[in-house]
Amino acid sequence: MKRTIVVLLVVLAAIVAIVLSRGLRDRIVVSPESLKLPADGATHRAVSVRLSRGTQIDPKEIRADGLPIRAFPEGESSIAIEIRAPVNPGRQVLTLSYGKVKANLEVNFVADASDHFGDGTPDFLRLHSAADRAAFRGWFTFLADTAASLAPTSLPSDIDDSASLLRWCYINALHDHNVAWLATMPMGTLPSIPSPQQYEYPLTPVGTSPFRVAPGPYVNGDAKNGSFKQFADAETLWRLNTFLLSRDVRAARPGDLLFYRKLEQDSKYHSMIVIGGQHSSAVYDTGPTRAWPMEKPGEMRRVVLDDLMHYPDPAWRPIPENSNFLGVYRWNILREDPQ
Repeated sequence: MKRTIVVLLVVLAAIVAIVLSRGLRDRIVVSPESLKLPADGATHRAVSVRLSRGTQIDPKEIRADGLPIRAFPEGESSIAIEIRAPVNPGRQVLTLSYGKVKANLEVNFVADASDHFGDGTPDFLRLHSAADRAAFRGWFTFLADTAASLAPTSLPSDIDDSASLLRWCYINALHDHNVAWLATMPMGTLPSIPSPQQYEYPLTPVGTSPFRVAPGPYVNGDAKNGSFKQFADAETLWRLNTFLLSRDVRAARPGDLLFYRKLEQDSKYHSMIVIGGQHSSAVYDTGPTRAWPMEKPGEMRRVVLDDLMHYPDPAWRPIPENSNFLGVYRWNILREDPQ
C-alpha cells in the first residue's frame, strides 16, 4: 500500500513539474492576432512578435508556414513581421515558430482595386520587388531570343506577328517554369532563371486575360467585366499595357519595347523586343504580307540596335527624327523599376 502511495506521489510530482515547466516556458505573443490586408502582392508591416517572459527574441530564428515573411528588430524584446500579400483575396492562417513554440496569425486578404499610376493596370499585377522584375525581364527576353532562333516550322503557332510575339513572351514569362510547362515549350531545357514569385499566370484575379483592353484607371469589377482579355493587338498593347520611357533608344533595357506606327501599311502598328547580349539587339516578327496571289507569312528576325539606327529604310530607324517611331516603351507591370 505504501509503495503504491509513493508511486502515485512520484507520478503526481512529475505531472506537476511538467505543468509548471510548461507554464514557465516562453510563448510567442503576436499583436494583433488577426488582421486585414489588401490582396495587392505587396509587402506590408503586419504584426509585432515577442516572447511572453520578455526574453530577447532573435528575428533570424523566427519561421513562418503559410506566407513569405521578413522579420527585423523592433525593440529590445520584440520584432516586427512583414508579410508579402498574395494577389487573390482570401483568409489564411500563418503559423509562426520560434524554437519549439508556435503561434497562429489569421490574415484576411481583401480584394484591392488600387491603381496608383492610373494606367488601368491594378497594383496587384505590378511586380513590386526588384527580384521579380528582373526575373520577368530574364524570361521575357530569353523567350524572345529563343523564338528568333527557331526554324519557322518549330515556331509556336501562337506567334504570327509582332503583337502575338509580345503576348506569347509576356504570358510565358509569368508562368511557373516547371517540367510540365517546359513540355509545352519549343526548347528542351530550363535556363537558370528564377521565376517571378509574386504570382504566376493564370492564378490572378484576371485569370487567363492579362491584357488591359479598356481605357481608364482600374476600378472594382474590371477584372470580370471584359476590361481584360487574353488577346490584344499591337495598338492595344502600346496604348493600354505599356508606358513611354523615352524616344532615345539608348534608354532601353532588355525587356523594353520599341513601337512603330506606319500608316501606309495594312498593319499600322509594329513592335520589337529589346534583348541583351554582346551587342544589344531587337527581336520581332515581321507579320504576314500580302503578295499576289496569296498572303505571305511573316518571319522572325533579330537586328543589332546599332544597325537598326542606320537601317536602309529610314521609317524603321528608332530615332526621334523618325515620325514613324513611337518610342521606347515598358510594360505597366514594371512601373516600379527605376528609370
